[in-house]
Amino acid sequence: MKKMLVLFTLGLTLFPTLGFCAQTAHARLFCLSLRFQRGIATDSIGFRWTMDVTTLDFGINGELAPEFFVGGYSNGAWIELEEELFGDNFSGALALDTPDFVDANGNGHDDFFEVSQPVPSRTAVGAFNLPGFGSGPITAIWYREAGSAFGACAYTIPNPFGGALNFQHGFELIEYHGTLSYTPASNTLSASLSLTNTNTLATLEGPAMFVKSPTNRFNLLTLETAFLTNNALQVLDFYIDTPFLRRTNHATNYVGYVEFNDGDPNTIEEDYYTWRLSIDDANDTDKDGIPDFSDDPPGASPPRPPHLSLARGATNLLFTLSGDVGRLHHLLETGDLVSGNWVTNLSLTLTNDPQTISIPLPATSPRYWRARAQ
Repeated sequence: MKKMLVLFTLGLTLFPTLGFCAQTAHARLFCLSLRFQRGIATDSIGFRWTMDVTTLDFGINGELAPEFFVGGYSNGAWIELEEELFGDNFSGALALDTPDFVDANGNGHDDFFEVSQPVPSRTAVGAFNLPGFGSGPITAIWYREAGSAFGACAYTIPNPFGGALNFQHGFELIEYHGTLSYTPASNTLSASLSLTNTNTLATLEGPAMFVKSPTNRFNLLTLETAFLTNNALQVLDFYIDTPFLRRTNHATNYVGYVEFNDGDPNTIEEDYYTWRLSIDDANDTDKDGIPDFSDDPPGASPPRPPHLSLARGATNLLFTLSGDVGRLHHLLETGDLVSGNWVTNLSLTLTNDPQTISIPLPATSPRYWRARAQ
């Protein structure tokens, strides 16, 4: 058996001291509930019917809410169906899927919930149940022009009194754009949101606090508090801690769900709870590929020097790497110490300390390895 010369060394990536100051990232906040207007249909005799949707126990709020019913549909609501001539009224439920995910602009977000993107005539399935009237599956047709928060949703339900009722509802996306201002921090990051509604120009402004994950702080933060004040000085406060992930295929973007105690304080009950917040941060002061939003500021505790040990198996090499959990580490390799041409064999963020790494036995010898913490 050939002898293999193995040398491992330790390295530490050090960055120049750079002053992190207050930074500004783009933020987009949108509600996963759709605001539905009253639907109108005319029966075969010429009488008018109306359909209202609501998530309230009493009253109509027009909300088609996400995951309102168990059953696999994306959105749903209670419904009130009324024949206007004689006042016949039926109460029940409506479930509607939004169209399948499409991302024409390649930003990783569903075009359906982006006001800037069009929704050409697209279909999705649903179901209705109106005791005393009827029930069954339906097919909805969704449409919205690019740049408009308003669209239309049409569907047909059979009329047990003859013919069918072709309903069309106008609907509105609730979307805010603006900025998130923050000062980079090692663990707890204080921020301020300033957002404007795409359609109404109403504003939401206020503080938010993020806490970095101790095991994955460059890629995972938790939104722990948020207090956003609207034009009427009503405060939308935060209901539950929310994880925010940096997306691997859009490395400047962080996305998480926001659940408010009451997303629309103007209605009589708590509603419009579930929103999604997207933070896009192009700031990268030290040019290491990690946006300043989750990067460590200069002056933070330096990385712990990694420690590397090696054992040889029958077909592989087993490295044991010790270092800071949650920090990115690189395993570098070369065949010539004189040239100093070190190549990254693999990169990983430590989830354990120590952590075992397995690589195939190298085809050539000698080989040298070292570990570097970023």
